[in-house]
Amino acid sequence: MTRRRIAIVFGGRSAEHEISCISARSVVEALDPTRFEVVPIGVDKDGRWLRLPSVPALAGAEAPLPFVAGDAGPGIALSQEPGDARLVPTDGSGGDEPFDVVFPLIHGPHGEDGTIQGLLEMADVPYVGAGVLGSAVGMDKAIQKVLLEADGIAVVPYSVVHERDWRDDPEAATAQGEAHGYPVFVKPANLGSSVGITKVHDAAEFEPAMEEAFRYDVKVVIEKGLEGIREIECAVLGNDEPVASLPGEVVPSGEFYDYRAKYLDESSELHIPADLPTGVVDDVQRMAVRAFQAIDCAGMARVDFFLGNGGELWVNELNTIPGFTSISMYPKLWEASGVPYAELLERLIDLAVDRSERERKKGRTLPAP
Repeated sequence: MTRRRIAIVFGGRSAEHEISCISARSVVEALDPTRFEVVPIGVDKDGRWLRLPSVPALAGAEAPLPFVAGDAGPGIALSQEPGDARLVPTDGSGGDEPFDVVFPLIHGPHGEDGTIQGLLEMADVPYVGAGVLGSAVGMDKAIQKVLLEADGIAVVPYSVVHERDWRDDPEAATAQGEAHGYPVFVKPANLGSSVGITKVHDAAEFEPAMEEAFRYDVKVVIEKGLEGIREIECAVLGNDEPVASLPGEVVPSGEFYDYRAKYLDESSELHIPADLPTGVVDDVQRMAVRAFQAIDCAGMARVDFFLGNGGELWVNELNTIPGFTSISMYPKLWEASGVPYAELLERLIDLAVDRSERERKKGRTLPAP
């Protein structure tokens, strides 16, 4: 049996570079080597694509997080011929490498926001996950909330502040935050892994939180902090007929599930599956699939919820390239739902090929003269 060659693209220019490397390593270790051959493509922090011999590994709990060094391998680029799924050395040395599917694992901007998806669409090659629109909306928390609300899906009360308005009139932006009532969460509109997010308890903490968020984006989302809620997550898998996993629950070690609680502090708890009444499980799954379809997603997404004491559900956000580390919720939720990690990856790759083949048959481009 011919093995499929999977180009794993990871790293990137965002603040989630190191987490992307850890996700990629986990995926590579889980892929069945009798069915798949891995082609590791690391993107360094300057944006250069490099053909690596392997995905960098986490050296230990106390070691620095892995990253893609600029001299880790020769430069590589996609072939300029549409539909020619091939990697070409940038130094002109030859030795082109064919591949079958791209598995993009770059978290955050330049990887999860539709940019790499647009590049792969232009190259006309199959890739895992959502398309350009679903990826872009999934990354932009502000636009995402507008679409969810338009579909009748409950979201936490929020407001959006652009950096230009913050610089011109910070008092007006502060008033928006105060209108929600403290505490509020201040977060960059386009980032993940809880990077740049601050829980603001009073007016004195508001300005530093805004400045922290504007370090990462020109647009900031201010959300009302809900008290006494539970954090529930649900995984979705599929294209035209997506299905939802059993829900899980996150019990963070701190005030909220921030970057440290997710990746560095092992005292946070993940309850998989979550201890929920059957009716609430059904509601979470239905709403997860509905949100997935509302943003035109495909392949995969993790949908994060807040659950109130009275059974109220709010969608917090969708992640179209969820973490794939050994402790990440997306694969763990599917494992609890009867889909082991290796099988999950195979399904995602099959979904990528299926979507690519169907879109080619649609004739979205003019035939050659």
